[in-house]
Amino acid sequence: MSDLLERLRGRGWRMTAQRRVVAEVLGGEHVHLTADEVHARAAAKLPEISRATVYNTLGELVSLGEVVEVTTDRRAKRYDPNAHRPHHHLVCARCGAIKDVHPTGDPLADLPASERFGFTVSDVEVTYRGLCPECSG
Repeated sequence: MSDLLERLRGRGWRMTAQRRVVAEVLGGEHVHLTADEVHARAAAKLPEISRATVYNTLGELVSLGEVVEVTTDRRAKRYDPNAHRPHHHLVCARCGAIKDVHPTGDPLADLPASERFGFTVSDVEVTYRGLCPECSG
């Protein structure tokens, strides 16, 4: 069972067949699917699932804080189930592949007080860009 499914069960989230298949599709490491990709994979497992159900379920998962919306390329939002472990993203500039990377230090420490302009900073998002092994080879 995926970490996301376990977390949802632990919260007592009502697990319909449609919700379950969306959570299953989002299971695994380095998962950053668009809503259309989630729908396509969910429909392969449960053909009667509607696009609206997938969008509504994704919205619920985001509202619950179990999935994070990620935008790395000004195109479609992607959905990241790695919502409970701080991480950044490594994005291939050519094919768009996304990998999670985990910081070892405090990224807030890299922002000097003189560059905060009076903001109380509560979160940091870092995106590293480059070429994946397949695109650079």
